[in-house]
Amino acid sequence: MSEHPSSDPFEDCELRPDAILGTRIFEDVLFTDETETPVNVLTGETPEHSRASVDEARAFAAGIDSDTPHIALPASVEAQVETASKPYTAAAFFHFKATGSLKRHRAYQAAHNSDTFSVEFEADYESGDLTISVEEEDRQSEFENA
Repeated sequence: MSEHPSSDPFEDCELRPDAILGTRIFEDVLFTDETETPVNVLTGETPEHSRASVDEARAFAAGIDSDTPHIALPASVEAQVETASKPYTAAAFFHFKATGSLKRHRAYQAAHNSDTFSVEFEADYESGDLTISVEEEDRQSEFENA
């Protein structure tokens, strides 16, 4: 094991940067007005705790105190019933439930935490789509700029 820390942000990732470079759209992964909510079989009503708007979910996700931006993901009906929770939950924008795999989650996280990459995302709560764009930053040495 080396005494010097690696400068490769992807050292602990199974995916290399080329697997996430560019723009990808993850369809129907965000909380929307169409997200399924439980219905009380006796009354036919949705419980009060499961009623929520996209604006409320977006504000909840944005209100998470973290250096990593969060998005609102739909909570499962089972989780809503078992925990009497809202129909959404907040997660980092690169969460595996949104990106589809833990490998991709770790790669996006490495890029987000690195100065070598520019990572941007757009959460479209009307369609439920999440768009993540990753670009490699142009790095010129100090000597080239002198």
